[in-house]
Amino acid sequence: MKKLFVLLFIIPVFVFAEPLHSPTWGFCIDLPEGYNYVDGDAKDRFSFAGPEGLMFELIVYKDRYNSMLELANDVNKTVANKGEVDLFQYRDKQAVMIRLIFGEQEGWALGVELDNISNPSGQRPILLALAYGPASKKQLDMFNTSALDSIAPSFADRYYPGPITEYCFPRGEAKKKNLALKGLSAMIYENDAKASQELIEREFKIMEAYLNTDMLQASCIRYYRFVFRDSIDRITDAASAIARHLGVDAIKTDAQKMEFAQKVLSFTQGFRYERDLKGSDFINLVSAVTEGKGDCDSRAMLFAVILAHADIKSGMMLSHHYSHAMGLADIPGAGARFDSHQTKWLVAETTAKINIGLIDQQQSNPNYWFAILFE
Repeated sequence: MKKLFVLLFIIPVFVFAEPLHSPTWGFCIDLPEGYNYVDGDAKDRFSFAGPEGLMFELIVYKDRYNSMLELANDVNKTVANKGEVDLFQYRDKQAVMIRLIFGEQEGWALGVELDNISNPSGQRPILLALAYGPASKKQLDMFNTSALDSIAPSFADRYYPGPITEYCFPRGEAKKKNLALKGLSAMIYENDAKASQELIEREFKIMEAYLNTDMLQASCIRYYRFVFRDSIDRITDAASAIARHLGVDAIKTDAQKMEFAQKVLSFTQGFRYERDLKGSDFINLVSAVTEGKGDCDSRAMLFAVILAHADIKSGMMLSHHYSHAMGLADIPGAGARFDSHQTKWLVAETTAKINIGLIDQQQSNPNYWFAILFE
């Protein structure tokens, strides 16, 4: 690290694509960049056109189908589909995966129950999502699976792995694992590290598709937002255990918030610096918190997750110019701050053993940074 100093970052708020929320039905979607709303009634039917001929369609059925199999059979009949059907359960909801092969189109469809919203019959509404495109462009199929995986059928599902990841990688049995803090352990599902890393690699490839475009920053923000959503439940027991160990229950003043944040930062600063330049170069948070390893962005996101368990608003900041990431915390106190989204965030350098609020002078130009928030 070069000369360290304290400064105030003041930059404009960046505008980026946000997840879309249905106030009528309660579900959310977080589509890749480049999808545009083209048809529907903006209530029960939505149609989006994506890059290179991709399509994403949503339809909500309130009382039409008595089962997921009935829905799947109707889809297959309507489009003369040749793909297979597989029933599964997503959280407490019945769901179905349908391989779409019809005409010159290929892709996937997902049917999943929504929460019971003022339905006198007690039957849950069903959300049907279809993601497909030209069969000749099989390399685009990751956009279809990512679009479907972005669906959160209810508000609570926004902080839980998506339905496609859950379908492809069942979590398995919860087992106690040692954490990177000596003497601490937590319950972790046996397949969570692999599942999370697979999602990270898929989403990284999607983000790479926007290199050298004006959508790169927005796609980058979506990438980290997606990884956060997939990770938060996987490490919730671990993050809670670490927060308790570092004194979260004793926080009563702003000074104690600062002290706690510094302890969390010191924990992540002690990780083994590890990179994988052949892939995403992002260590999933399950491996990070259990093995004590990771690059700057893994550590910055973990820092944000643990602070969230102390009810401290947090996030991360990223710079393509500096090839670096740092944590952000909304706490009072002296230090370098990054002004974004109407908050002056205290910065946290996770890869050098320095106090919170300090930053390398050679990485201090605020115009080269942007914020990534998770709430």
